[in-house]
Amino acid sequence: MSNIWSYEGKRVAIVGCFSGMGEACARELVSLGAEVHGADIRESPVPMASFTQVDLKDWSSIDKAVASIGGEIDALFNCAGLPQTFPALDVLRVNFMGIRHWTEQWLPRMRKPGAIASISSLAGMGWLQQMETLREVIAIEGEQELLDWAAAHPDVVGDGYSFTKALLNAWTQIQAARLATQGIRVNCTMPSPVKTPMFKDFQQVAGDGVLNAFTAPTGRFCDPADQGNPLVYLNSAAAGFISGVVLPVDHGFWGGVVTGEIDMQALLASAAQPA
Repeated sequence: MSNIWSYEGKRVAIVGCFSGMGEACARELVSLGAEVHGADIRESPVPMASFTQVDLKDWSSIDKAVASIGGEIDALFNCAGLPQTFPALDVLRVNFMGIRHWTEQWLPRMRKPGAIASISSLAGMGWLQQMETLREVIAIEGEQELLDWAAAHPDVVGDGYSFTKALLNAWTQIQAARLATQGIRVNCTMPSPVKTPMFKDFQQVAGDGVLNAFTAPTGRFCDPADQGNPLVYLNSAAAGFISGVVLPVDHGFWGGVVTGEIDMQALLASAAQPA
């Protein structure tokens, strides 16, 4: 009987492996015996089978990267993203448009059964209340058409971050239903704040008080491996009947909010008080 936890003999692609959660995920995949092919805008320090530079804002760059890696894969890991310190349209281009286009280029190259796991965020945890709008955007396939929609709805897009993460959550669940008959599973995670190089960007925008609110109920931030390992699990054979899941990886924060055990408004109000 094969080891359902092993990645021996598996060929995988991962985008966003330069640092943080993606780097941690890539390292674990290598240690588990996977043939790992990474892509990012900056070269990854992980000793993978190959590394290809890609700019997720540029669909032609994505097409070239996928063609350069080539071949078939068993699993896809989407770990790239921009914080809200970047222009909103760039955040949209990377966090949703780029991730979606990258994934779509790999679908014809995916062996069955196949699996896709993406990193979303707790910033997108209100996606179920926005489904009508999110479905409207997800239905737009053209690059310029998506940008035109965003330009016409700046109040909806906001700084780009929360909206793109909500889009990623909704898209994950829609794709899971659509790809089930093809033998492909699709899931994503919603991390709580993580001590990665991007953390300083979130500090700049949100401030320590708001970020600290998301450490309830544990009182601590997680590290990249805390977030990378669940992705490895979701794309493993051990999770072979799990699809369409938007998994909070936050040690109970989201569950506490939706059940009323954690008063999010009170936490944010307290965070807004001067020290």
